[in-house]
Amino acid sequence: MTPVLSRCPRRARARRNGDSLPVTAQTVTGRLLAATLLAACLQFAPARAQEPAAMPSTPAELPATLPAANGQWTHAITLMGQPKYGPDFKHFDYADPAAPKGGMVRFGAQGGFDNFNIVVAGLKGDLENGIQQIYDSLMTESSDEPFTSYGLLAEAVRIAPDLGSVSYRLRENARWHDGQPITPEDVVWSFDVLKANSPFYAAYYQTVAKAAVTGPHEVTFTFTETGNRELPQVIGQLRVLPKHWWTAKDANGKPRSVTETTLEPPLGSGPYRLAKFEPGRTTTYTRVPDYWGKDLPVNAGRYNFDTERYEYFRDGTVLVEALKGDLYDFRVENIARNWATAYEDFPAVKEGRLIKEAFPERGMGIMQAFAFNTRRDKFKDPRVRRAFNLALNYEEMNKALFYGLYKRINSYFFGSELASSGLPEGEEKAILESVKDKVPASVFTTPYANPVNDGPEAVRKNLREAVGLLREAGYELRGGKMVSKATGEPLTVEFLEFQNTFERVILPFAAQLKLIGIDSTLRVIDQAQYQNRIRNFDFDVTTASWGESLSPGNEQREYWGSAAADKPGSRNLIGIKDPGIDALIEKVIFAKDRHTVIAATRALDRVLLAHDYVVPQWSSDQQRTLRWNRFGHPAILPVYASSGFPTTWWYDEKLAAKTGAPR
Repeated sequence: MTPVLSRCPRRARARRNGDSLPVTAQTVTGRLLAATLLAACLQFAPARAQEPAAMPSTPAELPATLPAANGQWTHAITLMGQPKYGPDFKHFDYADPAAPKGGMVRFGAQGGFDNFNIVVAGLKGDLENGIQQIYDSLMTESSDEPFTSYGLLAEAVRIAPDLGSVSYRLRENARWHDGQPITPEDVVWSFDVLKANSPFYAAYYQTVAKAAVTGPHEVTFTFTETGNRELPQVIGQLRVLPKHWWTAKDANGKPRSVTETTLEPPLGSGPYRLAKFEPGRTTTYTRVPDYWGKDLPVNAGRYNFDTERYEYFRDGTVLVEALKGDLYDFRVENIARNWATAYEDFPAVKEGRLIKEAFPERGMGIMQAFAFNTRRDKFKDPRVRRAFNLALNYEEMNKALFYGLYKRINSYFFGSELASSGLPEGEEKAILESVKDKVPASVFTTPYANPVNDGPEAVRKNLREAVGLLREAGYELRGGKMVSKATGEPLTVEFLEFQNTFERVILPFAAQLKLIGIDSTLRVIDQAQYQNRIRNFDFDVTTASWGESLSPGNEQREYWGSAAADKPGSRNLIGIKDPGIDALIEKVIFAKDRHTVIAATRALDRVLLAHDYVVPQWSSDQQRTLRWNRFGHPAILPVYASSGFPTTWWYDEKLAAKTGAPR
């Protein structure tokens, strides 16, 4: 499982706002959807050109064994050890139950929206950034411990001893915003429509056979396999939709369709409701005063703002200027150049009205990279893909473009204890030996390493090696062009993006590629076109990011598994179909203890790297933020959610009096 946006589904795809892919203020820990921006609530959202996601650090020692599934009802479930908070806890340590309620917070988002229906996100339309928060899920995750979920809609959870099923008992007082009760039938219906209509959920729930009502307030999910340690928590992340609303007619008497986009504000159950909007431009959410779950321990001290507003802007440059103009309140700054130069002379920063602050990122791994579409013949050969990596002069980029703020990514689990290094030993080696006939021999003999271009001679050496690999792959130089020996067709590449800010990264890369005879172009298209092309795998190379938690599991099938390779909208952008990788994914999912999780994940990481599916990019271990100084926060910030903004923060009247109230 991977980290999630607060109140967004697990393992959402990162969206970009600059030259990398950030992990943002809304990111919470655990084993939820990987996501980055508040704007990225589903994995199908297009990746935006930004600088790297924050490089996580390794947390404290984790318990070595999985908790027992004893068939008893419990208030919380965790993958490792015991929950931090007992059944009588009052609030999370990083939330202040005395936090004042009130005020407004505004978020800046890039692009636009034309859809409020989460079911078809990734297939149709562009989902609005904040709509996820109107729904409650069965469980919610703690942000100061790894892999632990506590009851939200569900007051208790029961896991079968063989991990073959999980049951949830709903709270009797859980209500939709229209006052109707949330029922087990709502849960079953939500599961069914999400699995049937969403490529993401179809993959995510592929080993969940069915959901069924098994009591007056009870629903049970039965799995097609036993022993899958994370499926109970995966199901706990299910956002429950109102069956009675979606199967009724709208104000015009037209039947609603859960399989179509809509701009009709949906009925929800969460702490906020959608109050008003202008299509593609702005949305306003208001806190629900009689929210059924406001007094739950998991919600104490959270969701403190009366109003949340999302303002949409056309590109990254406008977003920066909009922040300076006090048109929104909080920004995760993922462009190193901006962090280093764009704000230092701005009067509001000097005066302390606009706060520039970095927060540590912990507990996650990240692969951000130029991703090849291996469905295209020219990228099927790993020697071709490695040649591209040899041509990337990262060292010069980091110096000239990124102010030395980043480190080169060298693992699909970069920044975590799950990253492979050196040569395999012990249990990791044994796992690799079990699939020896299905993985590259180099995984046993050659540690993965990115090329280093730390001087002119190193650059020349790497370019010569790249040319040699291309010749081995069936290419040759003719008139300065790298062409196929068999067909004479030139080797070219199109980088597909939808934001011009990534141009400053791709153009130097293109210049290096030209030195070895490869002509490249940058195609920047609008967000909707980009989304459609990515869904249909219509690209050569694009920037992509895969967020990981400390406990990877079922999402690996969607990221790298053969079954997902040809499914439109899947996260297997690369098109990987490899029996060795498929086998290692299953070993990760069915690992019985922490040591085996680590060993199997490192083995998977090592094999993915050996195939050179991507040209890794760069990352940082901080979340760099700017905020207008009108907000307060608890003394304790969450360990695994960076700043924790805005979920546990609040509007500070005294600070706002000095800074100015938001408009």
